[in-house]
Amino acid sequence: MNSRKDAREVAFKLIFEYLFSGQKNDLTFNELSSEFELQSEQDYVSKVYYGAIEKSQELNDIIKQHAKGFSLDRIYKVDKAILFVALYEVLYLKNIPYKVSINEAVELAKKYSTEKSPSFINGILSKVEKD
Repeated sequence: MNSRKDAREVAFKLIFEYLFSGQKNDLTFNELSSEFELQSEQDYVSKVYYGAIEKSQELNDIIKQHAKGFSLDRIYKVDKAILFVALYEVLYLKNIPYKVSINEAVELAKKYSTEKSPSFINGILSKVEKD
């Protein structure tokens, strides 16, 4: 694996595991991130995974603020993990264009989540962009 798309997908899977188990897993992180030949992709996975965990309260607050009518408990963990990746990119990785983060999040939702998830995720990220 060598692309940013692959790295984003690995970060999403790691964050999903974190949201599901409630704890970070360095063993899984090492196993998945070592599949990348490029150091830049390993660094990306590390920044997003550990950064999103560190900022999880802030990311949850942003999701809660923009997901009108949805409590955090009602949002699928898959969707939440996708939002964590996209929001972390938007807030802390300034070299990634906002539109790329949104498009990639929608693509992850199409691949891993429900039929309604892509528009839900797009809606939240669009609201965040406006703020």
